[in-house]
Amino acid sequence: MLRSLRHREFRLLTLGQLGSHTGTWIQKVAQAWLVLDLSHGDGTALGIITALQFLPLLLFGPWGGVLADRCSLRKILLITQSVLCLVSLAPGILAVTHAVSLPAVYALALAMGLTLVAEKPALQSFIAQTVPTVDLPNAVALDTAVFNLARIAGPALTGPVIGVFGVAPAFFLNSFSYLVVLGALLRMKPRHRHGDPGPVRAPRSTGQVRELLRYVRARADLGAPLVLVGVVAGFGMNFQITTALMASDVFHTSPAAFGLGSTAFAVGAVTGSAAAARRGTCGPGYLVGTAFGFGVLEVITSTMPSHAAFLVMLVPTGAVLILFMTAAKSALQLGTDDAMRGRVMSLYTLASLGTTPLTAPLIGWISSTTHPRAGLAVGGLASALAAGCVGLGRQRAQHQWPALFLHPAGGVARAFHRLAGR
Repeated sequence: MLRSLRHREFRLLTLGQLGSHTGTWIQKVAQAWLVLDLSHGDGTALGIITALQFLPLLLFGPWGGVLADRCSLRKILLITQSVLCLVSLAPGILAVTHAVSLPAVYALALAMGLTLVAEKPALQSFIAQTVPTVDLPNAVALDTAVFNLARIAGPALTGPVIGVFGVAPAFFLNSFSYLVVLGALLRMKPRHRHGDPGPVRAPRSTGQVRELLRYVRARADLGAPLVLVGVVAGFGMNFQITTALMASDVFHTSPAAFGLGSTAFAVGAVTGSAAAARRGTCGPGYLVGTAFGFGVLEVITSTMPSHAAFLVMLVPTGAVLILFMTAAKSALQLGTDDAMRGRVMSLYTLASLGTTPLTAPLIGWISSTTHPRAGLAVGGLASALAAGCVGLGRQRAQHQWPALFLHPAGGVARAFHRLAGR
């Protein structure tokens, strides 16, 4: 299960990401607490802050992939981690000086989102440069496990930090965590072993985003996972909104217990990551089944009568979600040519994070105007419905799913025509 850690560059990357992700989750919980405090518990404000953070990915995501295919991934990561270090430091300073406001937090979230446009596809592509191809599925699963270990550690640390020292130190801890990443990146060397010529880079030319769209359109094995990831992530993965509102408005938890929902979800996610690391590659039926299972579990989670039961149900929900996301990411990594990897992974980032600006305010508004449980239930129902549609159409409309992702109106029409036997 840990075979990818035999490779020095992947060990360094894993160490850096453990520090970075822990700091990121500390900041996420602290930011949610700060926004709810500044907005007097408004779930819509929480949705807006999430949307602003990922809006640049929706608008400019593919161009971040073009940059990753053209340039040194290590240099891109060194620059973006330095910028993120400064951006995460700013809200802590504002909080200490009592100058923090919602517009300021909104602006900093947008600045972070602009940096993520370049950082996300570069980081996803960089994994493939740290291990041989045979170990890539395992490396993807372990990277996901590290992310979710940090999801446990971050919120668990954040509650006591906020309760004892206030919100500002949480942002300072995240800023410091980027120094760990920078140190790991500076120690890395390009992988040239056994005659390996090194990473393949795309030539500088015009129309590289159009080339990406043509490439994915022609590959149903890439289009279907992207569609499922887009729906599941957009509607079902708004846990930083839904768990925060469930904790504050339904179960009325203390600051120390505010991050327990994220921690419980992460326990399941780590379990799912470990199972994915052992399993290896998965077929399309597995993708559909895990997406559908996640949707059902999320709906069940929304009905839990007590905080303890809610936390318990978040564990299997997180496990099944990570089984799905890891399988989808591995399928895209293994099915993509080296020269297109950055751009394809930018579409994965767009599907997994870039849909958030469209759906997070909606989920926040539903949770605030109806009930926080409704936000969870809607996300689960949308995920299960998407999985059911992809499953039903996989045999007869399998070549239409990339078109459905890239050209929704025409793709839907053609898919329904084929499903009807026309």
